[in-house]
Amino acid sequence: MRIVVVGAGLGGVAAAVGLHRTGHEVTLFERAAELREAGTGIVVMPNGLRALDALGLAEGVRGHDIQAVEWGLRDWLGRPLLVTDLVQALEAVGTPAMIDRAELHRALRAPLPPGLVRTATPVERLEPDLTGVTVISDGEPVTRADAVIAADGIGSKLRARLFPGHPGLRRTGRMDLRGMLPRPPGMAPDLLVSQLVDRRSGAMFGLFPVGEDRLYWFTDSLLDGPPPGADEARRQMLSLMADWHPLVTALIEATPPADIYVDPIACLAEPLPSFATGRIALLGDAAHAMSPDLGQGASQAFEDAAALTRHLVGAEPADVTQRLLRYDAERRPSANRIMLAASRQSRLTSQTGVAAWLRDTLLRAVPSRLATRQLAALWHA
Repeated sequence: MRIVVVGAGLGGVAAAVGLHRTGHEVTLFERAAELREAGTGIVVMPNGLRALDALGLAEGVRGHDIQAVEWGLRDWLGRPLLVTDLVQALEAVGTPAMIDRAELHRALRAPLPPGLVRTATPVERLEPDLTGVTVISDGEPVTRADAVIAADGIGSKLRARLFPGHPGLRRTGRMDLRGMLPRPPGMAPDLLVSQLVDRRSGAMFGLFPVGEDRLYWFTDSLLDGPPPGADEARRQMLSLMADWHPLVTALIEATPPADIYVDPIACLAEPLPSFATGRIALLGDAAHAMSPDLGQGASQAFEDAAALTRHLVGAEPADVTQRLLRYDAERRPSANRIMLAASRQSRLTSQTGVAAWLRDTLLRAVPSRLATRQLAALWHA
């Protein structure tokens, strides 16, 4: 079949590779002038790795397992709230990988034949009919397809056209800063895989190792108004976190503004009624944009790509609608459950005042064995 994938992010590239390898005639449209991915580190959860395995794409991620023995939810001074045995937790669910986002994108797109990709081609709308879908770019038809996969990201224009009554994105009122830098020599291992929360401000700081010599950090804090530039956001975080564990401000200070990414956190205001309509399916953030609190965004997109590939194996043009409905029936309940769980996790970690004090007290009382099971459940999808 002729299949068009719109959007060359991580999920779109994975889907294009999977569909191409199963014998379909695939074209990948990307609005940018070149295939690339900017950013910092990205975690691929065990379910995401299993999906990449199914697509034959896990080789580029293997060897990037998170190397640590503990995971800790701590207060702003680094004092334990809920510290778990990471080794035991990962025995139950598998080991996540932590990898440079640009490196991951390069590994995923490596199998794509050059002629399959069309860059600098923004897809503005799709015109489906009984026999296929016409793809429109810059007001002109650019191709016909038997099926289209809309993987055009969190701000998906195609989602808005397919579901005009859906409210779209909702800003959470919070801001995300992300940075990556060389790992300082002699750094104590206790904070290596940690999330620090502050019951006074509701802010959070997270830290993960990327390989043996780099660190990925992120913050989550209140956002009042439009997001600031990286330099101002960095200054704000240094002021907000001045009395936190000294490692927090040291890492933020050591990261140049040019290497810091700032985003207002947004998610779908409500779940979509379907991930498929006729010959068109949605994938990744276009289908289930969620807050980053569970680190499941990329992994859910990879699960989408693997499911689409599997459901379209051997499909003929006349089968497309039914095959995509099966994809929807498999993926929508699971992805929407993770999306709602991420929102609940965001509310938990951003609490302030009495509610946050009670949260911290209860977390400290959780036995270590139960905490390990809770971590396994949190990282399992």
